[in-house]
Amino acid sequence: MLLYCHIPFCDSKCHYCAFNSFTHNHHLKSEYMDALLRQLRSELERKSPQKLQSIFIGGGTPSTIDAHLYEPLFELLKPLVDEETEITFEANPNSASYEWLKKIKELGATRVSFGVQSFDEKKLKFLGRAHTPSQAIQAIENAQKAGFEHINLDIIYDTAIDTKELLQYDIAQALALPIDHISAYALTIEENTPFAKSPQVAANKEEFGYLVKELITLPQYEVSNFGNYRCRHNLGYWKLLPYIGVGCGAVGFDGKSRYYPPNDLHSYIHDPLSIHQEWLSSEDLRLERLFLGLRSVVGVERSLCDEKKVEILLDEGKLIQKGDRLYNPNFFLADELALFLS
Repeated sequence: MLLYCHIPFCDSKCHYCAFNSFTHNHHLKSEYMDALLRQLRSELERKSPQKLQSIFIGGGTPSTIDAHLYEPLFELLKPLVDEETEITFEANPNSASYEWLKKIKELGATRVSFGVQSFDEKKLKFLGRAHTPSQAIQAIENAQKAGFEHINLDIIYDTAIDTKELLQYDIAQALALPIDHISAYALTIEENTPFAKSPQVAANKEEFGYLVKELITLPQYEVSNFGNYRCRHNLGYWKLLPYIGVGCGAVGFDGKSRYYPPNDLHSYIHDPLSIHQEWLSSEDLRLERLFLGLRSVVGVERSLCDEKKVEILLDEGKLIQKGDRLYNPNFFLADELALFLS
C-alpha cells in the first residue's frame, strides 16, 4: 500500500498551479499537522496495512513546514516502514535549506523532489516562481550533501517563451547536477489559475515534447518521467495500487472507490474525518487501467481491450505485445491509443 500526505501551504502561488494550496494562514501549520495525524490514525486503523511500499509528502510545499513538525508523523509510521520503503518529500529551492534537508533525511526520507521548472531567470518570472536559478542549483547540491541518493527535479516546457535553445540550456543544466530523475511537464492551462486568463502563454507545440525526450538522456518510463531510478510511488499510481490519502485536498483509493477529505483548510482542521466517497464501476477501473498503463512502462492486459482494435494497432506498430500485456512505444500517443481501445 502507498501513502500520500498533502501539505497545502505555499509561500507564493505559481501562475500555472491548480493544486489545493494556500499562501495564507501559515499560523495554522501546527494545528494542520495535528489534524493530518488524526486522519492518518483513522485510516491506518481501518485499513491495517502491514507495510507501506512508499510514502509521498507533496503539496503545496512540504518544505514550508518546519522539519520538527514531521516528527510525530514519522513516529506513527515507524512500524510500517523498513529499509525498502521509499519516502519522498517535495520541496522548493527557496525554502529547502541544508538544515531542513538534513533533518528530513534523519527522519527517514530517501528521496527529495524539487520544483525547479527552469534555470532561466526570465522563464521563472514568467511562471511565477519564487526562487532563482542559483537557489535551485544550491538546493540540489545541498540535498546531495545531506545524504540523498535519489533526487528529482521538475521542469516545465511548452511555454510561449520556450525555444529550442532555452530547453537545451534547462536540460543541460539539470543533467549537470547530482540527480537521478527528471519530471518534465508540458504546460497545461488549468481553470482558476492566473494563466487561465491568458491561455496563449502555452505554446502547444508537439515538437517540444519530442525535443525534451531527445535531450533528457535518462530512460523515459512514463510520458513525463525520466530516471535511472524509477519512483516506486509513481509506478504504484500507474499500476492502480491502493493508496491512503491524508491532508486537505488529498485523494485516497481503496481499489473500488476514491475518497476525499475536505478541501477547505479550516474545515479540514475542524474535522479531518469528514470524508466524501466516490464509487467506481468495473468499467471506470478498466478505463483507468488503459489510460494509466499506456502512458507508462506498466502496460495493460490484452484482455481489457477490444481484440480487433488491438490487432490494428499491433499491425501498425503502435503497440508491442509481451506475454499477455500490451505496451506503448510512444507515450506521447497514450491518450489517443487509450481512446481508440476504450
